[in-house]
Amino acid sequence: MRYFPVDKSLFIENRRRLSELLKPKSLVVLNSNDIMPTSADGSMGFKQNPDLFYLTGVDQEETVLVISPDHPDEKFREVLFVRETNELIAVWEGEKLTKEQAREVSGIQSVYWTHQYETIFQGIVFEAENVYLNTNEHTRNDSPVQTREARFVREFREKYPVHNLVRLAPIMHHLRAIKQPAEIGLLQKACEITGKGFERLLGFVKPGVQEFEVEAELLHEFVRSRSKGFSYQPIIASGANACILHYIQNNQPCKDGDILLLDVAAEYANYGADLTRSIPVNGRFSKRQREVYDAVLRVFKASKSMLVTGNIWDEYHKEVGKIMESELFGLGLLTKEAIEKQDPDWPAYKKYFPHGTSHFLGLDIHDVGNKYRRFEPGMVFTCEPGIYIREEGLGIRLENDILITEDGNLDLMSFIPIEADEIEDMMNR
Repeated sequence: MRYFPVDKSLFIENRRRLSELLKPKSLVVLNSNDIMPTSADGSMGFKQNPDLFYLTGVDQEETVLVISPDHPDEKFREVLFVRETNELIAVWEGEKLTKEQAREVSGIQSVYWTHQYETIFQGIVFEAENVYLNTNEHTRNDSPVQTREARFVREFREKYPVHNLVRLAPIMHHLRAIKQPAEIGLLQKACEITGKGFERLLGFVKPGVQEFEVEAELLHEFVRSRSKGFSYQPIIASGANACILHYIQNNQPCKDGDILLLDVAAEYANYGADLTRSIPVNGRFSKRQREVYDAVLRVFKASKSMLVTGNIWDEYHKEVGKIMESELFGLGLLTKEAIEKQDPDWPAYKKYFPHGTSHFLGLDIHDVGNKYRRFEPGMVFTCEPGIYIREEGLGIRLENDILITEDGNLDLMSFIPIEADEIEDMMNR
């Protein structure tokens, strides 16, 4: 991995916190993600199962974690299975973790090769009454591909049909929503790398530059800072492209007079930042662009101030909607009549601001968490209001990553330029 080693105390503590929430005589099984094929002998890049990484720090395929806190034999209370390496694998793919390296990364002492799994597992599973298995319970999940975890659930039901199965996902969502200090440090590192990339662009963007050239500049800065690269598919949208919320073609020229919307960020040690900025291609906002930019910035600042302990998702977004409605009215985009006659299930402001303002952030960009849980210290949210005026070919969005604290919040991207004057100054130096 490119990133520096993560202190194993994070993963030891995460497993301890998980064990405290399990029923008596329980067993937890977690599998790494698959390496997905393309065609012929090709494959996609590997992305670890974030729950497995959260509990072990292992960033390698064909890994299995078994936790059984009440097992009579202490050596079977935490067991890690990793892929056995050999000379052929070392030549073609590079070294894999040795058992000793796996112990050092995870803090788990009982480490076996994955091909030993069936034999070892037989001595663990029959001592358990409750078996926690993992499924993707993110509310936005819409994947037709069967994961290794999904296959494992099916196979487990066939082999051990009378065990009591329990959902692991709600517990993992509960734990992962509150970031530990070490996790905050990794997120902050991802934000710092992202900031370097954005500041690099302020001296690079000009009329005639291609969107994909902007993408290349960012990738260069991210990778040279020990990031794997982008934490999600980058959105580099100039002009009217900025009104397409998930524009990813990145194949058009940046024209004089356009706004360039950049929804781009780096990941570090599997933790992803999430940044959006909107900058003038020629280095100066027009009068109208500045009006809309300042309106979005005011909504951003008001929205950020409400990301505090005790608030709750739906109430938060409802208040943001009221602020956005007022700004759109001031910009002449909403009329009094439209506001009075609006559908409460689809308010008038949604025409120009159709997406949410915040989402959980962490090992996943749209990280796991429960929208009905009140905000608590340690939660990290994005704050990302935007205004998209299709008829004007103008889209502006601003986004930072916000850590909720006991006495307010902390903007993890506060050092990244966001004020219009500062952006113009840096682009014109």
